[in-house]
Amino acid sequence: MAKRLDRVVVVDLESTCWEGSPPAGQENEIIEIGVCTLDAHTGERGERASILVRPERSQVSPFCTQLTTLTQADVDGGIGFQESCRRLQKEYATKDRVFASYGDYDRRQFERQCTARGVAYPFGPTHLNVKNLFALHRRLDREVGMDAALRMLDLPLEGTHHRGGDDAWNIAAILARVLGDRR
Repeated sequence: MAKRLDRVVVVDLESTCWEGSPPAGQENEIIEIGVCTLDAHTGERGERASILVRPERSQVSPFCTQLTTLTQADVDGGIGFQESCRRLQKEYATKDRVFASYGDYDRRQFERQCTARGVAYPFGPTHLNVKNLFALHRRLDREVGMDAALRMLDLPLEGTHHRGGDDAWNIAAILARVLGDRR
């Protein structure tokens, strides 16, 4: 099947994290998948979605809650990782569309967690690193964080930073501007 270039699926992850190394027996796991579709032709952002994912091998630390606002109780109500991957494929056709994230962390975390759990990778082979694209677009000497990119574009940071759905929404705004400037 040919790649569908109608929409870009913008993804932002939140994972369990600690102030320092993970406690013994725990590892970084995806706890939220933020999704925002971007119409590749018009630059219009679609829905802003958040999929909460129940961790299997870690707990949400106080540091993680402070950063993301997510609590253990929030993610305990989430769905399993395998189910979240199936949902991405079913609802967003992620195997057939380009997906984007701000940096490579999200792509690598999906790859690591899929391999560790024996879960099929939910995306096709094409990933856009919006952090890298933005730096190249603006002819910067180095990549900058999402909030700095928004400021440089005079765009507001909408929602709560370090919440997947809100960050995906903001990343889609950056990507829309980068793509729009090249038209």
